[in-house]
Amino acid sequence: MGKFVLKVAKNGQFYFNLKADNGQVILSSEQYTTKSACNNGISSVKENAKLDERFDSKQSSNGKFYFNLKARNGQIIGTSELYESASGRDNGINSVKKNAPDAQIVEE
Repeated sequence: MGKFVLKVAKNGQFYFNLKADNGQVILSSEQYTTKSACNNGISSVKENAKLDERFDSKQSSNGKFYFNLKARNGQIIGTSELYESASGRDNGINSVKKNAPDAQIVEE
């Protein structure tokens, strides 16, 4: 089972990474000004990761592939790493769908 790792950035803001079983980061958040807001972001990922239409598949200007997970209001709540192929990106989406809904929260 995956886990959300909640961290404090050097500037004092909060962010999280969703990690798969193997420890690989599969989704990263923006920075939040409060821990409470960061926890709300995690809750939003858990809810929205169940819905295919919330994933936005993209290709960067350097030809690599990535995706964003969006909330109901269209705001980006998480971004993937860059992948070499579209199939790698699609595997990343499936990993978020599998890991996010039941992932525990760990603070570092």
